Amino acid sequence: MDMKLKLLGVSGSLRNDSTGLRALSVLLDFAREFGAETRLLDLRHADLPMYNPDAEPDARVTRVMEDVTWADAFVLSSPDYHGTMSGAMKNFLDYHWSEFSGKLFGYLCASHEKGLTVMEGMRVAVRQCYGWSLPYGLSIHGKQDLDETGQIKNPILKSRLRIAGRDLVTYGSLLYTQFRQDIAKKTPDTFAARYI
Repeated sequence: MDMKLKLLGVSGSLRNDSTGLRALSVLLDFAREFGAETRLLDLRHADLPMYNPDAEPDARVTRVMEDVTWADAFVLSSPDYHGTMSGAMKNFLDYHWSEFSGKLFGYLCASHEKGLTVMEGMRVAVRQCYGWSLPYGLSIHGKQDLDETGQIKNPILKSRLRIAGRDLVTYGSLLYTQFRQDIAKKTPDTFAARYI
């Protein structure tokens, strides 16, 4: 890829002291070490209205859409609410479709139960939008993984966040570069050709 991968981290927690947001910030730091340009979209501050397909987009929606269309890859972070993603994350996903196509997604979940169903729910939504997913996700347990100051104390988690940052940059670049080439060439019998 000639240009830096543009990676957007999306935090779906509305909690002031979010465990997932802390882990997401560390992952984005690692991704920058591997050459990515990063942005953070904190849905706590985005104030997205509830998705309504009949509503005209306002300034809040337009602002979020600018970040989404800027990105070549994403990492989504959500707390575990009753075994699924937060309402803020689901609402964010509802706003988008073609903007996710051909792009790679990674997943984080703040959960005391590993968050497997939460990450699977996000994967399903992304798959319906023709996005790619890393074959693994990362679970963060606040009491076990963070110290009293909110810093990550678990070296295994820190290592996994670094691996995910590297994989998003490496595989995100490969996938999205090929996807764009296939669209530009209108290459027949490819995923991209079927998408367009």
